[in-house]
Amino acid sequence: MIFRFAILCALFLLIEFYSYQAFRTLIKLRWVLISYQVISLLLLIFIIYSFTQFDRSVGQTKQFMFTTGLMLLVYVPKIVMTLVMFGEDIFRVGASIVNYFIYQAPRKEMMPDRRKFVSQLALGLAAVPFLSLIYGIFEGKYNFKVIKQTIFFPDLPDEFDGFKITQISDVHSGSFDNPDKINYAIDLINQQEADMILFTGDIVNTHAKEMHPWLETFNRIKQYKYGKFAVLGNHDYGEYVTWPSEKEKEKNFEDIKKLYGQIGFDLMLNENRYIQKGDNKIALVGVENWGVNFKKAGDLNKASENLAEDEFKVLMSHDPSHWDAEIKKHPKKFHLTLSGHTHGMQFGIEIPGYFKWSLAQYIYKQWAGLYEEAGRYVYVNRGFGFHAYPGRVGIMPEITVIELKKGNNVA
Repeated sequence: MIFRFAILCALFLLIEFYSYQAFRTLIKLRWVLISYQVISLLLLIFIIYSFTQFDRSVGQTKQFMFTTGLMLLVYVPKIVMTLVMFGEDIFRVGASIVNYFIYQAPRKEMMPDRRKFVSQLALGLAAVPFLSLIYGIFEGKYNFKVIKQTIFFPDLPDEFDGFKITQISDVHSGSFDNPDKINYAIDLINQQEADMILFTGDIVNTHAKEMHPWLETFNRIKQYKYGKFAVLGNHDYGEYVTWPSEKEKEKNFEDIKKLYGQIGFDLMLNENRYIQKGDNKIALVGVENWGVNFKKAGDLNKASENLAEDEFKVLMSHDPSHWDAEIKKHPKKFHLTLSGHTHGMQFGIEIPGYFKWSLAQYIYKQWAGLYEEAGRYVYVNRGFGFHAYPGRVGIMPEITVIELKKGNNVA
């Protein structure tokens, strides 16, 4: 523990040292440099103090989210500056070795001075994440996007050709702070022409009471001809705080399960339903949370009990790691899995149809959008809400509309 703390302190000192070098190369006014150092020190003290006040019996609070956002706002740009300035130092050391051994330069002239251009480059590059993080906090977290996806299945029952599903996921209602923006998002959901809506978990961060101010808002989600269904996410089990007793934890869990019904969704707990349309039907399967590194309450065999292999199935499973680990090779053959959970890390770069990148991809093989293997698909929703970092950069909150089509994939 002491060793880890020492490493962390050394890392912060390195970041502060190199980011200061960028300013010192460009700014010569002593009072400005001193002010920079004082402000940096005060911010570091505030961030450390705020995190030490985290109460595990309470969980995430507005103060915690503010501190997380502030830490990223301060240190992500400084990390960028550090990388540039450290790169310059590697060059300077290399140049000094050449000067000493080849050109026999005097000791005072051996090490090249820092170049103003490099410091300008460091500050310019650091401004990109700084401004992006500010945008993410004030605008990005509520910049809802409707993403439409058509998926072809050769064995889709005829009556379901053109069947549309709206998906939302990862609401995290305890993080909301703007009723107007949430009402706008509900309006967006209601504007989509779909036959059914599915909610793939995480209605709260931890406590059932987080959703109470938003029940009326989410009850505005319209009725759908073929129903409103939901499954639980990892945050719905209340496992990220310390509870006074197991009884209180269990009560909170029961209250969270009731929340889905209170906003008109049929919560599916390792079970299935048939969706009938005309003479055809498809199976809707809902499992509890199952994640490689998270709670494994989902029981795929129980959820698909009595279903035949050749029946068309849509599965709701909150964590996309479940697809790789169990779902895609399951003998019952789940045609389409709908997941969420990753949020796309709420930070990344995305040019729809061309390019997407996020740190999430180094943790999850399937982290945002549609993936296919051997004719089986998983769609990972980028999430409706936000958690920890109170913003979104590049990976925007998502409302998905999926259209099922009969036929072979033409893409």
